[in-house]
This record gives sequence, C-alpha cells and structure tokens, in this order.
Amino acid sequence: MKKWTLFSVIMFSLLALSFQSSQARPDKKQMKLGVEVLLDEELELLKGKNVGLITNPTGVDKELNSVADRLYENSNVNLVALYGPEHGVRGDAQAGQYVEQYTDERTGLPVYSLYGQTRKPTPEMLENVDVLLFDIQDVGTRFYTYIYTMAYAMEAAAENDVEFIVLDRPNPLGGIQVEGPVLHQDYSSFVGLYPIPLRHGMTVGELALLFNQEFEIGADLEVVEMKNWKRSMDYHDTGLEWVMPSPNMPTLDTAFAYPGSAWIEGTNVSEGRGTTKPFELIGAPFMNSFDTAKALNDLNLPGVTFRAASFTPTFSKHASKLSHGIQIHVSDYDLYEPVKTGLSIIKTIHNLYPEEFQFSPENSKGQSFFDLLVGNGWIREEIEKGSSVKKIEQMWKAELNDFKEIREDYLLYSNGKRTK
Repeated sequence: MKKWTLFSVIMFSLLALSFQSSQARPDKKQMKLGVEVLLDEELELLKGKNVGLITNPTGVDKELNSVADRLYENSNVNLVALYGPEHGVRGDAQAGQYVEQYTDERTGLPVYSLYGQTRKPTPEMLENVDVLLFDIQDVGTRFYTYIYTMAYAMEAAAENDVEFIVLDRPNPLGGIQVEGPVLHQDYSSFVGLYPIPLRHGMTVGELALLFNQEFEIGADLEVVEMKNWKRSMDYHDTGLEWVMPSPNMPTLDTAFAYPGSAWIEGTNVSEGRGTTKPFELIGAPFMNSFDTAKALNDLNLPGVTFRAASFTPTFSKHASKLSHGIQIHVSDYDLYEPVKTGLSIIKTIHNLYPEEFQFSPENSKGQSFFDLLVGNGWIREEIEKGSSVKKIEQMWKAELNDFKEIREDYLLYSNGKRTK
C-alpha cells in the first residue's frame, strides 16, 4: 500500500511539473505576426498591384519561412523587387559595409541596396512599384538603423505616389518601459534621426505612424497589426525563434544589453565586436576585470549582474589584443534597466581609468560619435564633470515624459496583465 502511495505521489508530482512547464512555455500559435495576418486575411491590400519588399533575414513567419519567398511563391502577389537595409536582404554584410545592387539568387528578383550609394529609394528603384512592404525585426533601440531605413523609404513612397505598408512585429524588449534621453535634433544622424528616447517601447508599425504624423512625412501608410501581442510581452513571451537581425545581434540577450552597452561604441573600450558575445562583453587592455566587475556589482543595479571577463577580439577595437572587463548577465528582464546600466558602465570605467579611457574624437561640429549615439552633447560633459547617474537621469526626465505623452496617440496594442 505504501509503495502505491509513494508511486501516486511521484506520478502526481511529475504531472504537476509537466503542467507547469506547458503553462510557462509560450504558445506561438496564439500570436500572429503582421505578415501572417496579411497572407491569411488581408491579401486584398495587394490585389492587382506591383509589390516591392524591404526585408532582411528576420523577415520570416513563425515557422521560419522567408517572407520574400512566401510572397514570391504566392500566385495572388506580384512581387517585383526587393530592397535591402544595412547587412543586406539575406544578411551577409558586416556593420557599415556598403551593399550594391544585385540579383537575388533564390527569386531572380532585383535587389536594391538601401545601404550603398543611397539610403533612400530613388524614383528609378520605385519605377514599377505600386506598394512597398516593410517587414524587418527591430530591436527596440533608437540607434539601431532599420527604423531609419523605414523612415527614408516612407519619404520616397510619399514623393513617388507609392503606398507603404508596415507588417508589424514585436518590440523584443517589450512595449511598456521607455528609457533614456530624447535625441536633440542638432545630433540627428543615421544612428538617431528623430527625437525619440534610446528605449522607445514601440513596435515598428507604431513608430511608422509616429514618424509619419509627427515629422510630416505624408506617406499613404497602412500598418498590418499583429494579433494577440501585448505590450507586457517581451520576445521571450512570444514563442518565436530569435533570428539575428544583424551579424552582431546574435541572441535576445544581446538585444537586451544593447540599449546601454552600445554607448561603449563611442569610446576606446571594446563593446565585444569580434567575439561571440558582442555588446555583452565590454573591456580593454588597460582595464582590470575584477576591479570593474566589483565596482559595478557594488551599485546593485536592478536585474543585472556583472562577471569579471577577459577576451581577445578578432576584429574591430583592440583586435588580437587581450582585453579585460566584464560580461553583462541579465537576471530579471522585467527589473533590468539597460539605459541606466549603460550609463553606469561608462561612468564606472571613466572613474576607474581616467587617464586611459577616452571618448571618440569630435567631428568638425564638435560632436563625438558618443554624442550621436546618446543624442546630445551634454551627457558626455556631465560624465567628464563627475556628475552622478541619478543627476544625469533627472536631467533627461522632462523630455522623456513629454515623449511618453506623444507616443500614447500611436500605440496599437494593450498592456496585458503586467503593468510595470
């Protein structure tokens, strides 16, 4: 009898664990991407029209089928051209590498580069196109360039009487938290075109609506919304596989680190390019990994831990040189504040290594690349003056709150259960 009782307890426990596991595991069937809504329910939008598609390797459905291939093979869609952002349609170009026009091997369609001699489609590129589709996974950070490829394409569409349709995708960081300084227009560049904060908490479709209205692009714009995505969901909650949006964005952890650790690109410290953990590994030959990790962990930043780490980049800054620093480990994605974390990392390295640490050189306008990344010149000045993280955060708070009010008019999705 006791044996049967013990057996029953074990079986019940296993069933309970199995149930909890199935409950915790997201069901990707519940959520529909914009492209899936288009193909299943809204193909009428493309009826009788020549279609151009702006995409890259992230343009896939839930089963990881290429959107370009699905549209090309669909007898109800007349796909006539492809357009590639930085890194290209199939993702075979490194950061900053110019891509020229070519023919796509898979479909035989012309591929026009939007990261070559021009970043905006020319009239010739749009000559036989009635409607432009945009389907690219963004990473939720202002200085990730795909949203500006979208903005320039919207401008070109408006100027050439071409319809523009955004096939919406999740913001991988979630849609509730908004962080960081709002870009000042004097610091506008391809790593920050419009006055939005570093972490904007919007989908590409929502950003398109905001860009179109607030910055008077005037495109004939349509957003094909996702189904069953909530603002409270980060990418872990979607059940979707992560596809690299660019060569140095290999994992979702990279995307979470990026809004803060990419500030390092504007300094003489390596942001981990040339390693298998870009934007998670940060260091330089002049740093001490244990001192840096201890100083950062002593700050007790929410949702993140820093591990002492050494690495040798194979390319980019400090290539082939042993570098010492830290690896960012996010322990709680809800509590983690990447922008505050990034500012704290910069401040800590600046304080520990004042003689060796340098911001990138200024251009003819007196702007460092660091300034272009953060969207202003005053943060660099405050760091050099020794101002606290708390003071710097307070200085950008008013503009951030103004943006939060503006963005409310363009949000397409509800919050869901969590209200962080």
